[in-house]
Amino acid sequence: MEHHKIVELLDQEAEHLLGHTCQKIPFDQIYRPHPGQVLDVFGQSDRSQAVIDNLRRLSESGRLAQTGYLSIFPVDQGVEHSAAYSFYQNPLFFDPENVVKLALEGGANGVASTLGVLGLVSKKYADKIPFIVKLTHNELLTYPNQHDQMIFGSVKQAAQMGAAGIGATIYFGSPQSSRQIIQTSQLFAAAHQQGLFTVLWCYPRNQSFSREDADYNQAVDLTAQANYLGVTIEADIIKQKLPTSDHAFSAVQFSKFNPEMYEALLTDHPIDLVRYQVAHCYLGKIGLINSGGEAQGENDLREAVRTAVINKRGGGSGLIMGRKIFKRPWAEGIKLMQAVQDVYLDQEITVA
Repeated sequence: MEHHKIVELLDQEAEHLLGHTCQKIPFDQIYRPHPGQVLDVFGQSDRSQAVIDNLRRLSESGRLAQTGYLSIFPVDQGVEHSAAYSFYQNPLFFDPENVVKLALEGGANGVASTLGVLGLVSKKYADKIPFIVKLTHNELLTYPNQHDQMIFGSVKQAAQMGAAGIGATIYFGSPQSSRQIIQTSQLFAAAHQQGLFTVLWCYPRNQSFSREDADYNQAVDLTAQANYLGVTIEADIIKQKLPTSDHAFSAVQFSKFNPEMYEALLTDHPIDLVRYQVAHCYLGKIGLINSGGEAQGENDLREAVRTAVINKRGGGSGLIMGRKIFKRPWAEGIKLMQAVQDVYLDQEITVA
């Protein structure tokens, strides 16, 4: 997609998003994605050479190879959201091979899915595109539904199938979050010992975070602190939703906060909100990839491109987008995935 088409899609927001400059946390204070990022960040870390090699393989795959940016295709919703609900619009994706084939044809850096999906096609595809095995899930057959993440596989199984990395989710703030933090820390330590990189889905989740005025589960201060806890347990990549509100700590009256911290680091501009999330990922040294969000129909292309612009200009490292892609016809899904990748390939769209 050419630059002028991106501008056209952004429509009335084009100048607001493309002309913005971050003042609170300037671009020269953050670590910005670039081709040598993996070695620069992890070369002096405690990560083994095998972990670094797998991270480099991820960064050197797909249409965004050698840019420092990532496009990851995730399909774990068959467990997380129920399979029929996820795939009734496109039953092809009940078949694990189609998940991987679309990631390859779309030029993704990697594909993230369940142990079952990736394990079934590992001999055919694990050497063709980096596999990220999602090892924890929230299943929906417990009644009443609960917000919990349980282990559905082992690091050893992921390594044996030839995966490059593993993924896990923590519902920070949920009643089970302490156990989830402990279990994920152990999974990540085992993954690094096996030479696999780690991706953490960092999601605040508690009914008390939802108030009449706003759903603070996606507030910038909550999501950013979840990011900081994620990098603390050595997530190599953080997956986070775009923030939709702020001042959750003061609204819910918990944690540690001071009005001055918001004034010093934040504005209500969407790029500044992402910059705040990036800052909590060690000022960008650990890559922040934002999620593509729900499939909503005819506005999906605009919303996906908008999210990519906000992430890139905020200092993020890419998008991990599934539902907007696999809920539409095959060719349209690939077109949407590549439109997002084009934002990261567009040299006129820079870090704000």
